[in-house]
Amino acid sequence: MADKGDAEPDPFDAFRQLRSVPGDVLVLSLAMFAFSLGFQATGRYLPQYLAVLGASSLALGVYGSLGNLISAVFPYPGGALSDRLGSRTSLTLFGFASTLGFLVWWAADPYRGVAVGPTNLAVVMIFLGLFLSQAWKSFGLGATFAVVKQSVAPDRLASGFAATETFRRTAFLLGPLLVAAVLSAYAFTAGFRLVLLGAAVVAAIATVAQYALYDASNDSIGKSFEGVGMVVEDLRSLPDTLGPLLVGDTLVRFANGIVYVFFVRVVVDVLAVGATLPVVGDLSPEAYFGVLLGVEMAVALLTMIPVARLARSVGLKPVVAIGFAVYAVFPAMLIFAPPDPAVLAVLFAFSGLRFAGLPAHKALIVGPAEADAGGRVTGTYYLVRNVVTIPSALVGGWIYGRSPETAFALATVVGLVGVAFFVLRGREFEAYAGA
Repeated sequence: MADKGDAEPDPFDAFRQLRSVPGDVLVLSLAMFAFSLGFQATGRYLPQYLAVLGASSLALGVYGSLGNLISAVFPYPGGALSDRLGSRTSLTLFGFASTLGFLVWWAADPYRGVAVGPTNLAVVMIFLGLFLSQAWKSFGLGATFAVVKQSVAPDRLASGFAATETFRRTAFLLGPLLVAAVLSAYAFTAGFRLVLLGAAVVAAIATVAQYALYDASNDSIGKSFEGVGMVVEDLRSLPDTLGPLLVGDTLVRFANGIVYVFFVRVVVDVLAVGATLPVVGDLSPEAYFGVLLGVEMAVALLTMIPVARLARSVGLKPVVAIGFAVYAVFPAMLIFAPPDPAVLAVLFAFSGLRFAGLPAHKALIVGPAEADAGGRVTGTYYLVRNVVTIPSALVGGWIYGRSPETAFALATVVGLVGVAFFVLRGREFEAYAGA
């Protein structure tokens, strides 16, 4: 086997290796792709679906914050459940829950006329479906970081993460484009319900396949979980050098969380921008939003490896700072953009550059960790960031209902504060390469 320092991570390695990996790993990888496809085909449109069902801007903010809460806390009970039931059974249960969540979302529309307190039963069902649909993702954090940390040379960490991100984010590219294709032929509610039904079918097939074919006899996922005491210990042992990165990143993500669930609302309702494309023809604003998401992810996939290689020359910090800056300025650029489809295409292409900095960002997170602690450092870092950003969407929902422009402008201001903090205080990363 070649020394890990000799190998240059390749963005297409993940696809080539599918031919040679063990069957159980192949099944799990394809299941991850299938679930990611379902999540990406539905997640970015759920706020618009909620609005159609009668949810207020504040309710959309609650929905976003609830999603943040689930992302923050699900991995730990997921690990505990894996301890007791084994990873194969747990993965199957979580896959079944996600499938059921898609079905609950699909079934919600006919119940919008049934009042439940200040809202209706359809909106309540969307919130219930959120808990269910996110279940499978609880096993997704940490493992990739540890594998890359152990198999890629320290000076090529960003390129290693770029290779793994390329495979995973292919589903991120295909999902919105599939939605756009469906919505080009159907009205939004009918078309999106077809998408939800399709996501449920794909998730069900993936769940059955992984149960029947995945051999988890040697899997140790979740078996080292020791409860809350381990979390506290990990927080105390987090490398000091990560402080400026964690604070800056948290501010940037909090800012993005203020408006993230409203991106689709701005394109569809505020700007109301559709498009006429060659061959495809006329697209409604809802369908064009899917195309814009596809443009965003295509740019991310095309630039991830080149930017990771650039980081080897200029260092990780400038690349991460640029990615943070794109996160920060995009909300203001979007809300004040003219209602022109070409302008929006350029803006979403620009937004794709924020993903190009993710491999360098991950390299900065895991780089300072001890040799065998990459997964725990990563899990702790994301736990802190995700917990702090939980209320961001709720704040955004409250402000957006009064003034969308104010919400998006505030997001940019908070994001720029995070960028400035990281740039000015993260001096430990000045000479840090790892690309």
